[in-house]
Amino acid sequence: MKRIISVSRRTDVPAFYGDWFMGRLKEGFAGVVGPFGGQKYIVSLKPQDVACFVFWSKNFGPFLENLKNIDGSGYKFYFNYTVTGLPSVFESNLEKQEAIEALKQLSEMTSAKHINWRFDPIIISSICGRDFYIRAFEELAAEFEGHVKRCYFSFVVNYGKVVRNFAEFEKANGLKIFDCSDDFKIELANELATIAERYGIEMFSCCGDYLVGEKVKKAHCVDGGIIEELFFPEGLSYRTKPTRKECGCTESTDIGTYDTCPHGCVYCYANANKEKAFAAARRHETNSAFLGHSKAESDRWITQIKNNKTKRDFEQLKMF
Repeated sequence: MKRIISVSRRTDVPAFYGDWFMGRLKEGFAGVVGPFGGQKYIVSLKPQDVACFVFWSKNFGPFLENLKNIDGSGYKFYFNYTVTGLPSVFESNLEKQEAIEALKQLSEMTSAKHINWRFDPIIISSICGRDFYIRAFEELAAEFEGHVKRCYFSFVVNYGKVVRNFAEFEKANGLKIFDCSDDFKIELANELATIAERYGIEMFSCCGDYLVGEKVKKAHCVDGGIIEELFFPEGLSYRTKPTRKECGCTESTDIGTYDTCPHGCVYCYANANKEKAFAAARRHETNSAFLGHSKAESDRWITQIKNNKTKRDFEQLKMF
């Protein structure tokens, strides 16, 4: 059965690791270390084994030429494209205008239906409150009119590592981040949805069912329905497999690695801290099968995986 491949929730492959990904397509597989149990496995990336790639990025600019080659090789794909309304202090290593222009190019290369614009996360602070987001969202919605049909959003989730990073960030920058009431968030979400409607954009709440209502739908960032509509008019077999509470995503296989994204966003769920991610990016070896690990280490793991496979499993590894 073909897999949906997520590239990637765990790091920004299109912005920083495009050469690695293209090398993996040439080799026909990628290695993955399970983030919770540490199990090592390989994932086929051959066209006949991939139903669709779901690409995630804050800037697809460096990846646009690669996408032409990927399309020419017969792969199907769509995009989760994050462009937030946050002040630059929250996203210190990002050229937002470059990302905005790249989104428009991406839409022209494919279609508005291929892009989930992620206005995500929303962080309420002493420098960006309700009025700030109303203005910022309207500016972006106007920019993206005709280029996107869907906007996915959420309010920041205070995971342990996010809380720790926020505490340091508040001290360093002399600002305050607020944990607002659900009523406040619902009101703001509906205001944003009203703005979005004027520009032909629908709003979807990611992992926040309390925000779903008349104006806001439930998000499915990896969405078998979108893949079916875009690429499989004859029908596609898929099932829902949430990655966290109230997630609506379709089952997929992610080939990224946590603590490797050098965007340096203070709210990042995928990095324990920026320094660790920067160091991993510097050590990155493009020809390694496992992103964020050395080629020597990757080659050793691949040998171990091959040696430990049963006959049935080995049939799935003919690329070796």
